[in-house]
Parts: sequence; structure tokens; C-alpha cells
Amino acid sequence: MKFSDFVQTDAIKASVTATAKPDVIRELVESLAAAGAIKAGDQEGIIAAILKREELGSTGIGRGVAVPHTKHPSVEKLVGTVGVSHEGVDFNSLDGDKVHLFFLLVSPPDRPGDHLRALENISRQLRDDTFCRFLKQAQSVQDIRQLLDEADHNQFST
Repeated sequence: MKFSDFVQTDAIKASVTATAKPDVIRELVESLAAAGAIKAGDQEGIIAAILKREELGSTGIGRGVAVPHTKHPSVEKLVGTVGVSHEGVDFNSLDGDKVHLFFLLVSPPDRPGDHLRALENISRQLRDDTFCRFLKQAQSVQDIRQLLDEADHNQFST
């Protein structure tokens, strides 16, 4: 699974403005709705489902990265977006550091394989320090999209 399979380019946020965990999740879900990847009427249910997932344990996986995700019956296929916070957000990460990179996923409950493959791809790519450093420095949606494309084509040393 590649980023191009699920990241909605029109929903990418090159500069996340939210400063608190629930607000970041809301901002990213709203960007998916604005891009037409999810229905506006489903936003609140998706936000609630992601926040409920966060109660089980933070998806702040460390090294400045969080992967908030959920399964939700309102989507027919896996959709996701990427957000970059230049200030960093306290996300209750496993290492206690602020989060700068967000990969938000929403998948249909009947497609667990896609969900797992997307999470695996994200975690594999994020082990690459160069990829993470460039992504944190990205200033535009085009910069982020290019980095995701390069990762899809194995141009980083993962």
C-alpha cells in the first residue's frame, strides 16, 4: 500500500493551526470533509470515534509523529490525510515529545487489511529519519505531496 492509495491531496494540511489534541483531530477530519473524502454529516461521528480510539492509548507513537485512526461505517474506502504542525502539539505521545507530523486514517470496518497495510506503510516510512526531517520542514501541500510520492517510489533509505 502506498500513500497515493489513501492520502487525499486536497485534504493535506501543510500548517496545522490547532494546538490541542482534540482540535488537531477535528481540523484534519474537517479537511477530509472539505476535500469531499468524507460526508460533512459524518464528521462528528468520525471525530468521536477517533477520540474514543485515543482513550485506549495515544496514537502519538514517538519521534514527533502521531497516527490517529479509526474504522467508521460511513466510508467506503480507506481515506487519510497528513498534517504538519510547525509548533508541535502535546498529543500524550509515548515518548512525551510534542507531535509535528500527523497521519489521520479512516477506513471501513469491513476492510481491516487495508487499514493494517496503511498503518504498516506509515510506520515503515516514518522509521526513515531523512523522510521525517523533510516532512517536518515542508512548507506547502506540494512539498508534502512530493515527499509522499518519493516515499511511494522508495526514494528514501527505508
